Amino acid sequence: MLTVTQLAKKFGISRATILYYEQKGLLLPSTRSENGYRWYGVNEVKVLETIMAYRSFGIPIVKLTDLINRKDDIDQERILRDQFSALEKEILTLRQQQKAIVQLLKQPTLLEQKMVTKDRWVEIMKAAGLSDQDMMNWHKKFEAMEPTEHQKFLESLNIDPDEITKIRGF
Repeated sequence: MLTVTQLAKKFGISRATILYYEQKGLLLPSTRSENGYRWYGVNEVKVLETIMAYRSFGIPIVKLTDLINRKDDIDQERILRDQFSALEKEILTLRQQQKAIVQLLKQPTLLEQKMVTKDRWVEIMKAAGLSDQDMMNWHKKFEAMEPTEHQKFLESLNIDPDEITKIRGF
């Protein structure tokens, strides 16, 4: 038998995650001690393994109840197909965003004419779903692949030379 903390450590997740799964009715302790400790046995470990596997596929929490309590494989197949379709749509959206960025980069006149500023570029990247960390990773890749073009690109955005140096990681 494992406590919440022991179970969380075993799976490399937070204690709060286990308690959240309990709150959602996905993972209930097999027993509670008099002092209120939750205890999880072999069956609960298997349930958590299942939850973790489905979560690794990006399956939303709201769908997990159907998957864990399913009576047949039809529910599982339907939910997995739906998730596959959702991922496919997300991939297509990301590819479209990549194409938009490539097109912008292939049209240096837009950049040369100062039609795109640093602020506008950041706005475009955020609208494309990139976080600050994603943007930093993007710059690192650009720098590694095409340092000269990266420099030109940053200059075209009218960024201060000191900030360019910082962005390029020097």
